[in-house]
Amino acid sequence: MSEKAAGDPALPGVLVSGLAGPRGICEDHLGDLQKHFTLITMKEFLKNKNKFREKIQAIYVWGGSPVISRELLLSLPSLKLIASAGVGLDHLDLPLITGCGVKVANTPRAVSSPTADLGMALLLASARRVVEGHQLAVSPCTEEFYVNWMGQEVSGATLGIVGMGTIGYKIAQRARAFEMKILYHNRNRRKMEEEEAVGATYCERLDDLLRQSDFVMLVLSLTPQTQGLIGRRELLLMKPRAVLINIGRGLVVDHDALAEALKNEVIKSAALDVTYPEPLPREHPLLQLKNVILTPHIGSATHHARRQMMENMVASILAALSDLPIPNEVLLK
Repeated sequence: MSEKAAGDPALPGVLVSGLAGPRGICEDHLGDLQKHFTLITMKEFLKNKNKFREKIQAIYVWGGSPVISRELLLSLPSLKLIASAGVGLDHLDLPLITGCGVKVANTPRAVSSPTADLGMALLLASARRVVEGHQLAVSPCTEEFYVNWMGQEVSGATLGIVGMGTIGYKIAQRARAFEMKILYHNRNRRKMEEEEAVGATYCERLDDLLRQSDFVMLVLSLTPQTQGLIGRRELLLMKPRAVLINIGRGLVVDHDALAEALKNEVIKSAALDVTYPEPLPREHPLLQLKNVILTPHIGSATHHARRQMMENMVASILAALSDLPIPNEVLLK
């Protein structure tokens, strides 16, 4: 696909990472976006800055790209909004952006249900060793199945949710259907009626949750406070048969400490939709372990969710260009 500006040149200009490739916008969304905007790729912009710098009024950040730097912000005098797909904002320097007079919007509601679904999928796959079982079933070396090849019970087990925002709460709703005992640790305690609705018990101390949980689900955004939250000390607090699931951000977990804990059977297994970096270096020890499930950051990767994200971003850009209230605007706290 051509990386040249796409769409009616009379429409407002929106900067995108590309029209194809791993970080390009979704091909299925191209027609919808072109109804409203002229899409200008980073490659085209860098080749023709003088041509496009005044035209670009918004940046469409998909999969963390394009990278928003001070140099880029200062080169776009007409820029009004950065619309970022998803809920995480650790890839954006919000003080820098707002200091340049540019607003930011994201898409938190669109990602919550599919991400919660994936969290439960990883929990179930780890507990019942689904990936290992598949490999065993299809291996040319397999001559018979062992009747004592065991997984872990989910129904009635204790799930500790670290980060009880919208996604964390949706996980609690799903876990209740499995008759799980639900503990949670969060910066702020939920209302009593919200706790009662899902049968959740608040743990003020993270250590208490780690000691009691059979499954620990990390549903955290990346902040200075959450970076490295789960390290060697925290893993040693967990049960020997505990499972760690991370659907938040990779840097919340010390990967070297996790690899050591899994190798030495400090905990039973782990399932990670997020790592740092992404993907991990091919020689990383986590990639060599059978008791780890890794997925390629696909929490929001459903057709419905990604379309809703795109539509939310379009609505935010159109509102910003018309000086109207911006849906899902991100405000500095």
